Amino acid sequence: MTEIALPPPSLRLTVDRAALAANWQALDRLSGAAAAGAAVKADCYGLGVDTCVSVLRDAGCTNFFVAHWSEVAAVAAHVPAAQIAVLHGPLSEADCAYAKASGAVPVINSLEQAALWSASGGGRCHLMVDTGINRLGIALAEAGDPRIAALDIDILMSHLASADEKTAMNRMQAELLEEAAEAIPHQRVSLANSAGIALGASFAFDLTRPGLALYGGIPRSELADHIQPVAQVQAQVLQTRHLAPGEGVGYNATFMAPTHMRVGTVSIGYADGFLRLRGPGNALFAQGRRLPILGKVSMDMVVIDLAEAPDLAAGDWVDVPWDINDCAQQNTLSPYELLTVIGGRLRHRG
Repeated sequence: MTEIALPPPSLRLTVDRAALAANWQALDRLSGAAAAGAAVKADCYGLGVDTCVSVLRDAGCTNFFVAHWSEVAAVAAHVPAAQIAVLHGPLSEADCAYAKASGAVPVINSLEQAALWSASGGGRCHLMVDTGINRLGIALAEAGDPRIAALDIDILMSHLASADEKTAMNRMQAELLEEAAEAIPHQRVSLANSAGIALGASFAFDLTRPGLALYGGIPRSELADHIQPVAQVQAQVLQTRHLAPGEGVGYNATFMAPTHMRVGTVSIGYADGFLRLRGPGNALFAQGRRLPILGKVSMDMVVIDLAEAPDLAAGDWVDVPWDINDCAQQNTLSPYELLTVIGGRLRHRG
Protein backbone atom coordinates (compact mmCIF):
# COMPACT_ATOMS: atom_id res chain seq x y z
CA MET A 1 0.00 0.00 0.00
CA THR A 2 1.37 3.40 -0.95
CA GLU A 3 2.22 5.50 2.07
CA ILE A 4 0.20 8.69 2.21
CA ALA A 5 2.26 11.78 2.90
CA LEU A 6 1.27 13.60 6.08
CA PRO A 7 0.55 17.29 5.50
CA PRO A 8 2.57 19.78 7.55
CA PRO A 9 1.20 20.50 11.02
CA SER A 10 -0.50 23.73 11.99
CA LEU A 11 1.71 23.97 15.08
CA ARG A 12 5.46 24.48 15.32
CA LEU A 13 7.72 24.01 18.30
CA THR A 14 11.25 25.04 17.40
CA VAL A 15 14.12 24.18 19.72
CA ASP A 16 17.08 26.54 19.43
CA ARG A 17 19.85 23.97 19.50
CA ALA A 18 22.60 26.57 19.69
CA ALA A 19 20.96 28.14 22.75
CA LEU A 20 20.57 24.73 24.40
CA ALA A 21 24.26 23.96 23.87
CA ALA A 22 25.25 27.41 25.11
CA ASN A 23 23.12 26.98 28.24
CA TRP A 24 24.80 23.68 29.11
CA GLN A 25 28.25 25.16 28.51
CA ALA A 26 27.40 28.16 30.70
CA LEU A 27 26.16 25.92 33.50
CA ASP A 28 29.26 23.75 33.15
CA ARG A 29 31.46 26.84 33.54
CA LEU A 30 29.42 28.05 36.50
CA SER A 31 29.88 24.63 38.10
CA GLY A 32 33.57 25.44 38.52
CA ALA A 33 35.73 22.38 39.08
CA ALA A 34 32.63 20.17 38.99
CA ALA A 35 31.26 18.73 35.77
CA ALA A 36 27.71 19.53 34.72
CA GLY A 37 25.35 16.71 33.89
CA ALA A 38 21.86 17.08 32.42
CA ALA A 39 18.40 16.14 33.62
CA VAL A 40 16.69 14.79 30.50
CA LYS A 41 13.67 13.22 32.18
CA ALA A 42 10.12 13.86 30.93
CA ASP A 43 11.28 13.96 27.30
CA CYS A 44 13.83 16.65 28.08
CA TYR A 45 11.23 18.68 29.97
CA GLY A 46 8.89 18.45 26.99
CA LEU A 47 11.33 19.64 24.31
CA GLY A 48 12.22 16.17 23.01
CA VAL A 49 14.91 13.62 23.77
CA ASP A 50 15.67 13.11 20.07
CA THR A 51 16.12 16.84 19.64
CA CYS A 52 18.02 17.68 22.81
CA VAL A 53 20.17 14.78 24.00
CA SER A 54 22.50 14.77 21.00
CA VAL A 55 22.96 18.53 21.39
CA LEU A 56 23.90 18.12 25.04
CA ARG A 57 26.20 15.21 24.18
CA ASP A 58 27.99 17.19 21.49
CA ALA A 59 28.33 20.16 23.87
CA GLY A 60 30.32 17.91 26.23
CA CYS A 61 27.81 16.39 28.63
CA THR A 62 28.50 12.80 29.77
CA ASN A 63 26.03 12.35 32.65
CA PHE A 64 22.30 12.13 32.00
CA PHE A 65 19.43 11.69 34.47
CA VAL A 66 15.96 10.25 33.86
CA ALA A 67 13.23 9.31 36.32
CA HIS A 68 11.71 6.13 34.88
CA TRP A 69 13.19 2.98 33.37
CA SER A 70 10.85 3.54 30.42
CA GLU A 71 12.86 6.66 29.54
CA VAL A 72 16.19 4.87 29.16
CA ALA A 73 15.91 3.50 25.63
CA ALA A 74 15.17 6.85 24.00
CA VAL A 75 18.16 8.48 25.69
CA ALA A 76 20.40 5.47 25.02
CA ALA A 77 19.78 5.94 21.30
CA HIS A 78 22.07 8.95 21.56
CA VAL A 79 24.52 8.26 24.42
CA PRO A 80 26.03 5.18 26.09
CA ALA A 81 23.58 3.69 28.58
CA ALA A 82 26.30 3.68 31.22
CA GLN A 83 26.00 7.49 31.25
CA ILE A 84 22.28 7.31 32.14
CA ALA A 85 21.11 7.32 35.76
CA VAL A 86 17.56 6.28 36.67
CA LEU A 87 16.45 8.36 39.63
CA HIS A 88 13.53 6.21 40.80
CA GLY A 89 15.78 3.18 41.23
CA PRO A 90 14.83 -0.51 41.11
CA LEU A 91 11.49 -1.60 42.56
CA SER A 92 11.53 -5.18 41.25
CA GLU A 93 13.73 -7.94 39.94
CA ALA A 94 12.59 -6.92 36.46
CA ASP A 95 14.01 -3.43 37.02
CA CYS A 96 17.33 -4.92 38.08
CA ALA A 97 17.39 -7.22 35.07
CA TYR A 98 16.67 -4.29 32.75
CA ALA A 99 19.45 -2.25 34.34
CA LYS A 100 21.95 -5.03 33.76
CA ALA A 101 20.78 -5.71 30.22
CA SER A 102 20.68 -2.06 29.18
CA GLY A 103 23.68 -0.78 31.11
CA ALA A 104 21.74 2.09 32.70
CA VAL A 105 22.68 2.84 36.31
CA PRO A 106 20.11 2.67 39.11
CA VAL A 107 19.94 5.31 41.83
CA ILE A 108 19.39 3.42 45.09
CA ASN A 109 16.91 5.25 47.31
CA SER A 110 16.23 2.90 50.23
CA LEU A 111 17.63 -0.04 52.16
CA GLU A 112 15.11 -2.24 50.38
CA GLN A 113 16.36 -1.11 46.98
CA ALA A 114 19.93 -1.66 48.14
CA ALA A 115 19.14 -5.25 49.14
CA LEU A 116 17.27 -5.88 45.89
CA TRP A 117 20.15 -4.57 43.78
CA SER A 118 22.72 -6.63 45.68
CA ALA A 119 20.56 -9.76 45.43
CA SER A 120 20.48 -9.33 41.65
CA GLY A 121 24.27 -9.41 41.54
CA GLY A 122 24.94 -5.77 42.31
CA GLY A 123 27.35 -3.68 40.33
CA ARG A 124 27.83 0.03 39.78
CA CYS A 125 25.05 2.18 41.18
CA HIS A 126 24.38 5.63 42.58
CA LEU A 127 22.94 6.39 46.01
CA MET A 128 20.47 9.10 47.02
CA VAL A 129 20.68 10.42 50.57
CA ASP A 130 17.76 12.45 51.87
CA THR A 131 18.99 15.65 53.50
CA GLY A 132 15.67 17.36 54.05
CA ILE A 133 13.38 17.24 51.03
CA ASN A 134 11.75 14.02 52.28
CA ARG A 135 11.00 12.47 48.92
CA LEU A 136 13.50 9.78 47.92
CA GLY A 137 16.74 8.70 49.58
CA ILE A 138 18.08 6.85 52.57
CA ALA A 139 18.13 8.60 55.92
CA LEU A 140 21.52 9.77 57.15
CA ALA A 141 21.11 7.40 60.12
CA GLU A 142 21.07 4.49 57.65
CA ALA A 143 24.49 5.33 56.19
CA GLY A 144 26.21 2.63 58.25
CA ASP A 145 23.80 -0.14 57.35
CA PRO A 146 25.48 -3.27 55.88
CA ARG A 147 23.15 -3.10 52.89
CA ILE A 148 24.68 0.27 52.00
CA ALA A 149 28.21 -0.93 52.65
CA ALA A 150 27.66 -3.72 50.12
CA LEU A 151 26.99 -1.29 47.27
CA ASP A 152 29.46 -0.20 44.59
CA ILE A 153 28.55 3.50 44.65
CA ASP A 154 29.68 5.86 41.94
CA ILE A 155 27.66 9.04 42.64
CA LEU A 156 26.52 9.86 46.16
CA MET A 157 23.78 12.42 45.72
CA SER A 158 21.09 14.46 47.42
CA HIS A 159 18.55 17.02 46.22
CA LEU A 160 18.09 20.62 47.39
CA ALA A 161 14.61 21.48 48.62
CA SER A 162 14.75 25.28 48.30
CA ALA A 163 17.69 26.17 46.08
CA ASP A 164 15.62 28.91 44.42
CA GLU A 165 15.30 30.71 47.77
CA LYS A 166 17.72 32.33 50.17
CA THR A 167 17.47 29.99 53.14
CA ALA A 168 19.71 28.39 55.72
CA MET A 169 18.33 25.02 54.68
CA ASN A 170 20.55 25.03 51.59
CA ARG A 171 23.73 25.14 53.69
CA MET A 172 22.31 22.58 56.10
CA GLN A 173 21.66 20.15 53.27
CA ALA A 174 25.18 20.59 51.87
CA GLU A 175 26.64 19.91 55.30
CA LEU A 176 24.50 16.81 55.78
CA LEU A 177 25.65 15.49 52.40
CA GLU A 178 29.26 16.09 53.47
CA GLU A 179 28.57 14.01 56.58
CA ALA A 180 27.17 11.23 54.44
CA ALA A 181 30.21 11.38 52.16
CA GLU A 182 32.46 10.80 55.16
CA ALA A 183 30.51 7.69 56.13
CA ILE A 184 29.75 6.10 52.75
CA PRO A 185 32.41 4.99 50.23
CA HIS A 186 31.79 6.56 46.81
CA GLN A 187 33.49 8.00 43.73
CA ARG A 188 31.68 11.31 43.20
CA VAL A 189 29.29 13.61 45.07
CA SER A 190 26.38 15.56 43.53
CA LEU A 191 23.90 18.02 45.04
CA ALA A 192 23.22 21.11 42.92
CA ASN A 193 20.37 21.40 40.45
CA SER A 194 20.03 24.46 38.18
CA ALA A 195 19.33 26.84 41.06
CA GLY A 196 21.94 25.11 43.20
CA ILE A 197 24.64 25.95 40.67
CA ALA A 198 23.92 29.63 41.32
CA LEU A 199 24.54 29.13 45.04
CA GLY A 200 28.27 28.83 44.46
CA ALA A 201 31.21 26.46 44.44
CA SER A 202 30.52 24.94 47.86
CA PHE A 203 27.33 23.37 46.46
CA ALA A 204 28.86 22.02 43.25
CA PHE A 205 30.87 19.10 44.72
CA ASP A 206 31.94 16.83 41.79
CA LEU A 207 28.88 16.88 39.56
CA THR A 208 25.92 19.22 39.11
CA ARG A 209 22.56 18.15 37.70
CA PRO A 210 20.93 21.10 35.89
CA GLY A 211 17.51 20.67 34.34
CA LEU A 212 15.27 23.71 34.01
CA ALA A 213 18.07 26.16 33.16
CA LEU A 214 19.21 23.99 30.25
CA TYR A 215 15.87 24.58 28.59
CA GLY A 216 15.71 28.33 29.22
CA GLY A 217 14.41 28.59 32.78
CA ILE A 218 15.97 31.03 35.25
CA PRO A 219 15.29 29.74 38.78
CA ARG A 220 17.62 32.31 40.38
CA SER A 221 18.44 35.84 39.25
CA GLU A 222 22.17 35.06 39.27
CA LEU A 223 21.63 32.95 36.15
CA ALA A 224 19.76 35.61 34.17
CA ASP A 225 22.81 36.80 32.20
CA HIS A 226 23.90 33.25 31.36
CA ILE A 227 20.74 31.48 30.17
CA GLN A 228 19.10 31.88 26.76
CA PRO A 229 15.51 31.03 25.71
CA VAL A 230 15.34 27.66 23.96
CA ALA A 231 11.74 27.03 22.87
CA GLN A 232 9.79 29.02 20.29
CA VAL A 233 6.16 28.16 19.46
CA GLN A 234 4.06 29.21 16.48
CA ALA A 235 0.52 28.32 15.40
CA GLN A 236 -1.49 28.88 12.24
CA VAL A 237 -4.60 30.96 11.83
CA LEU A 238 -7.41 28.59 10.84
CA GLN A 239 -10.10 31.13 9.99
CA THR A 240 -10.97 34.80 10.30
CA ARG A 241 -14.42 36.25 10.87
CA HIS A 242 -16.23 39.48 11.69
CA LEU A 243 -18.15 39.98 14.92
CA ALA A 244 -21.05 42.35 15.41
CA PRO A 245 -21.47 44.28 18.68
CA GLY A 246 -22.84 41.98 21.39
CA GLU A 247 -21.73 38.69 19.82
CA GLY A 248 -19.94 36.28 22.15
CA VAL A 249 -16.74 34.31 21.65
CA GLY A 250 -16.11 30.74 22.72
CA TYR A 251 -17.56 28.65 25.51
CA ASN A 252 -19.96 30.50 27.81
CA ALA A 253 -19.45 33.69 25.77
CA THR A 254 -17.11 35.07 28.42
CA PHE A 255 -16.06 37.74 25.89
CA MET A 256 -18.71 39.90 24.22
CA ALA A 257 -17.73 42.09 21.28
CA PRO A 258 -18.11 45.77 22.29
CA THR A 259 -18.01 46.90 18.66
CA HIS A 260 -17.47 45.51 15.18
CA MET A 261 -14.37 43.33 15.29
CA ARG A 262 -12.29 41.11 13.02
CA VAL A 263 -11.02 38.06 14.87
CA GLY A 264 -8.98 34.95 14.07
CA THR A 265 -9.23 31.36 15.26
CA VAL A 266 -5.78 29.88 15.92
CA SER A 267 -4.73 26.22 16.00
CA ILE A 268 -3.57 25.84 19.60
CA GLY A 269 -5.38 24.92 22.81
CA TYR A 270 -5.09 23.28 26.16
CA ALA A 271 -4.51 19.83 24.60
CA ASP A 272 -1.24 21.31 23.32
CA GLY A 273 -0.21 22.65 26.72
CA PHE A 274 -1.58 26.14 26.14
CA LEU A 275 -3.73 25.89 29.24
CA ARG A 276 -6.96 27.74 29.85
CA LEU A 277 -5.46 29.91 32.59
CA ARG A 278 -3.14 31.42 29.96
CA GLY A 279 -6.08 33.02 28.21
CA PRO A 280 -7.38 36.00 30.22
CA GLY A 281 -5.31 39.13 29.69
CA ASN A 282 -2.73 37.43 27.48
CA ALA A 283 -2.06 37.61 23.76
CA LEU A 284 -0.43 36.05 20.75
CA PHE A 285 1.79 38.11 18.45
CA ALA A 286 2.41 38.73 14.77
CA GLN A 287 5.64 40.55 13.94
CA GLY A 288 5.53 42.19 17.36
CA ARG A 289 1.88 43.21 17.10
CA ARG A 290 -0.14 42.20 20.15
CA LEU A 291 -3.25 40.10 19.41
CA PRO A 292 -5.29 39.71 22.62
CA ILE A 293 -6.90 36.36 23.37
CA LEU A 294 -10.69 36.57 23.44
CA GLY A 295 -12.80 34.26 25.59
CA LYS A 296 -11.83 30.86 26.90
CA VAL A 297 -9.02 28.72 25.57
CA SER A 298 -10.55 25.61 23.96
CA MET A 299 -8.99 22.18 23.65
CA ASP A 300 -7.75 22.84 20.12
CA MET A 301 -8.25 26.56 19.46
CA VAL A 302 -8.03 30.10 20.74
CA VAL A 303 -9.64 33.21 19.28
CA ILE A 304 -7.63 36.41 18.94
CA ASP A 305 -8.40 40.06 18.17
CA LEU A 306 -6.95 41.01 14.76
CA ALA A 307 -7.37 44.77 15.14
CA GLU A 308 -3.58 45.29 15.13
CA ALA A 309 -3.01 42.84 12.27
CA PRO A 310 -5.64 43.44 9.58
CA ASP A 311 -3.44 41.66 7.02
CA LEU A 312 -3.55 38.26 8.74
CA ALA A 313 -5.51 35.52 6.98
CA ALA A 314 -6.10 31.78 7.28
CA GLY A 315 -2.81 29.91 6.93
CA ASP A 316 -0.66 32.69 8.38
CA TRP A 317 1.49 31.98 11.42
CA VAL A 318 1.39 33.78 14.75
CA ASP A 319 3.87 33.62 17.62
CA VAL A 320 2.74 31.95 20.83
CA PRO A 321 4.63 33.29 23.86
CA TRP A 322 6.60 30.45 25.44
CA ASP A 323 9.28 32.39 27.30
CA ILE A 324 8.87 30.23 30.36
CA ASN A 325 10.20 32.85 32.74
CA ASP A 326 7.90 35.62 31.52
CA CYS A 327 4.90 33.30 31.29
CA ALA A 328 5.46 32.04 34.81
CA GLN A 329 5.25 35.61 36.08
CA GLN A 330 1.89 36.07 34.36
CA ASN A 331 0.32 32.79 35.45
CA THR A 332 0.12 30.45 38.41
CA LEU A 333 2.00 27.77 36.48
CA SER A 334 5.67 27.24 37.32
CA PRO A 335 8.30 27.27 34.55
CA TYR A 336 8.64 23.51 35.01
CA GLU A 337 4.95 23.02 34.29
CA LEU A 338 4.98 25.33 31.27
CA LEU A 339 7.55 23.05 29.65
CA THR A 340 6.36 19.64 30.69
CA VAL A 341 2.68 20.19 29.80
CA ILE A 342 3.57 20.62 26.12
CA GLY A 343 1.21 18.31 24.21
CA GLY A 344 2.09 15.68 21.65
CA ARG A 345 0.60 17.56 18.69
CA LEU A 346 2.90 20.49 19.36
CA ARG A 347 5.93 18.24 19.26
CA HIS A 348 6.07 18.33 15.46
CA ARG A 349 9.31 20.26 15.76
CA GLY A 350 10.74 22.72 13.33
